[in-house]
Amino acid sequence: MQLSVTPKKVTHLLPTDIIFQTGYWAEVKARLGWQPCAYDIEDRESGKDMLVLFKPLKDGMYAAYIPQGPEFGPCRENYGPYLESLSESIVNQMNSDVAFIRYDLPWESPYTDILDQNPAHEVPEERIREIRMNFGTRHWNFRKTPVDMTVADSYVIDIHDTEDRMLSCMKSKTRYNIKLAERKGVRVYAASTRALPVFHRLHLETAKRKGFLVREYPYFETLFASQKENVDPCEVKLMLAVHGKDVLAGAIVAVTEQTAYFLYGASTMKKRNFMASYALHWETIRYAKSLNCKTYDMGAVSPACFPDHPFFGLYRFKTGFGGRVVHRAGSWDYPIDPDAYASFRNWEEINRGGCGNGPFYKGSQN
Repeated sequence: MQLSVTPKKVTHLLPTDIIFQTGYWAEVKARLGWQPCAYDIEDRESGKDMLVLFKPLKDGMYAAYIPQGPEFGPCRENYGPYLESLSESIVNQMNSDVAFIRYDLPWESPYTDILDQNPAHEVPEERIREIRMNFGTRHWNFRKTPVDMTVADSYVIDIHDTEDRMLSCMKSKTRYNIKLAERKGVRVYAASTRALPVFHRLHLETAKRKGFLVREYPYFETLFASQKENVDPCEVKLMLAVHGKDVLAGAIVAVTEQTAYFLYGASTMKKRNFMASYALHWETIRYAKSLNCKTYDMGAVSPACFPDHPFFGLYRFKTGFGGRVVHRAGSWDYPIDPDAYASFRNWEEINRGGCGNGPFYKGSQN
């Protein structure tokens, strides 16, 4: 399999519904210290490109990161050979200080059928997954990352139908809680960035309560500031659920041409029985539908009903909204400098329970 890449301006990236492959996201990451680059991908088909982000590590080394890209890939059996050829072509375009390439693949997981047909079985262990990814490659060089950079398993809702039909597809408890929030007087609206400090306080409260990674306030400012200087059909909205003077829940949502992405959420324990989070997502769905979006990506969940999974609580909440779990292939590394890569992976393995605080993750969604 022969592929080649050609550098081009980031402003010339092709339109895409994957927000992490847009010029907008390149601007966000540039403001956070990453170096964005864009490449056309030349193969048997035309019209393919990708955003690549370069991140300084230590001792003058860099990592190359492709967030949720490339968008288009081969059949499952050719994932490894395709990425190997792509990686070799990328290496020819980069300087010699890049330790590894990290792909965060949006492609369908090879284990989707297993999870959908028999969800009692989780995906195979890391070693087996690496054998499958490297099968057919020349160098057997791909390594599974200890954590996935964005979301390997997310909950996606089709929102092109009528509101009555969407409500009918929800679980009865979810419908009840949406109506309960309405009866309690919970109101949801798209707020201006002046309310961002309020959301950040909620974010800190939620992170402390649930053990999530804390994002500093300038990071959220960057999400909103970056859209002002970009021509992408992408906008970022702050949605707040309030009752009287109390802000009970909030969400940062990014809207592309056909997809709305739930990027960050936060809530308070105050008036918990008002079910503000249910109202928040329902009104966000309605807002995205008004903008002609076709899907609402609610973000991370456990791959299936796995009570021991750290995202099981999210799974239990989000599956009430009548969508589907989308299984992606996750994050994979292509080492270039074996020693530098081994050093980084040692650090990453030690910190795998708290990724987000280290040099590669800081300032990322990713």
